[in-house]
Formats: sequence, C-alpha cells, structure tokens
Amino acid sequence: MAINNPYAAYEQNAVTTAAPGEITLMLYNGCLKFIRQAKKAIEEANIQAKNTNLQKAQSIVTELMITLNMELEVSKQMSVMYEYINHRLLEANLKNDTGILEEVEGLVTDFRDTWKQVIQVTRQQQYGQGGQA
Repeated sequence: MAINNPYAAYEQNAVTTAAPGEITLMLYNGCLKFIRQAKKAIEEANIQAKNTNLQKAQSIVTELMITLNMELEVSKQMSVMYEYINHRLLEANLKNDTGILEEVEGLVTDFRDTWKQVIQVTRQQQYGQGGQA
C-alpha cells in the first residue's frame, strides 16, 4: 500500500527502522501525547476525544506491559506500575479528572526520561567512552 502523506511515510519508516529501545521511547512519547490530548479534551468538554485518547494511552501502556521480560525483577516492578497507570487512566476517563491525568503524565514522563538515559548509557557503552551520544 502506497503512502501519499510524506509525514506518515516518515513516521512509518522511523518505526520500522528503529531499534527496540527507541521504539519503547516512541511508545512513551505517544502515551504522553494522548494523555495531553485527553486532558485538553476534558477541558473542552469533548467527551468523545477524551475517551478516544485515553483508550489509545491505555493501549500503549498495555503494549509496554506485554513486552516486559518477567524473569527480571525490575520488569515485575514495572508491571505493577503499568497496571496502576492503566487503572488511573480508566479512573480519569470515568471521572473526567484532569488531576489524575497530571499524576499519570508525571509518572510516564519519569519513565520516558529514565529510558532516554538508559539509551544514552547503552550507546556510550557500545560505541566507547570517548564520545557522547
């Protein structure tokens, strides 16, 4: 199938050529985008957009959960946090609560920022200590 929109083609290419760590970073960024859009939709009383964006954010969190390697202790801890985030997203959707979304946005931002650091450290280890990524 041909993609006529250059931006859509760029996005598809970025995902198909990204390393697994970069895909995780994209997922965190996408989740944050949908949380922010849902928050704006609540403020504008656009219930359909709120619901759609929160469902997209929940789908991303679910995807992050199922990709965890549950043999690692950190993955077990992350799974609990992802479950909490999904629960809070559902609660925010039911209550139209932007305060809950701000809490969840903070958690996802922390995870995203930590993941960025992991990618940077990994690159430094792979390509030598001489330069920074």
